Amino acid sequence: MIDRRDALSSEIQELELMLNQLPGSAAIQRLSLENRLKSARDALLRQESVPRPERARLTFRGRPVTGSRGISADFAGKASNAFADAFAAVVAGLNDSLRFMGPIPDRAKNQLLLTGTAVGSFGFEFELPAGGLFPDQEKAEDALQKMQGLWEAAALKSDDEVAELVDTIHPRAVKKISEFLELLQQHQAWCGLEFKQRIFRFEGPDQLKQSADRLEEGNIKEDREQHQGVFVGVLPHSRSFEFQTSNALIKGRIGSAVEDPDLINREWLKRHTNITLDVVQVGQGRPRYTLNALPT
Repeated sequence: MIDRRDALSSEIQELELMLNQLPGSAAIQRLSLENRLKSARDALLRQESVPRPERARLTFRGRPVTGSRGISADFAGKASNAFADAFAAVVAGLNDSLRFMGPIPDRAKNQLLLTGTAVGSFGFEFELPAGGLFPDQEKAEDALQKMQGLWEAAALKSDDEVAELVDTIHPRAVKKISEFLELLQQHQAWCGLEFKQRIFRFEGPDQLKQSADRLEEGNIKEDREQHQGVFVGVLPHSRSFEFQTSNALIKGRIGSAVEDPDLINREWLKRHTNITLDVVQVGQGRPRYTLNALPT
């Protein structure tokens, strides 16, 4: 698919060439070409004022794929829908709008746009939603990078490194990612994702199965705990804290639901208080603690 900016740039070059070749006696034709050139330049300026949506490539290998020639239509439809659902869920989770049940918020707004096929192994090239707003584009990019990072961590890294990513993604979004991998596993397929010069590809069906198993609900423990003690340190910019109980020092992060982490320093530092922490543990990794509400 031809990019709108590229098309406008080509049109401008063609019009400039036509004007340069036009004889001086062709005044009316020159005026027409100059008006067209001005319109094309104005349109290009408007296009360039909007951040260019990033593109990514999702490719597949395995039973549904015939080299770089084609892919089973049934599998391609199911896989692209499952991937799009996972992406929309991760974006909603990062926006703190995802609930454990019900429709995924802003599903239509966070649609991926298929722009072509990706060859090598067969797959799709798609464009991330931007909506004309730079923060929205950053959120979409962050979501895709977290999905790619979670695949890689589940395939190659420790339980603690997997938990670090799971902790920043809503549990329902992690479940959607797991469902996508399980769908590939059912069809004896595996995949790779290329985004912003970073590439991760599963090496084969065994590695994908291992990753799907690590991300399934039974391997991820989530809980909510009450603790009594004192804050002994809060770093507002890094959004981290240390909380001393009677028998342990708890270190964790401060979730985005707490708008002003420095309020803890002003109001509760070194004072006895009660806190509620969300806890995530992957496999045999250490628990990760998140403070999502101010002390009581």
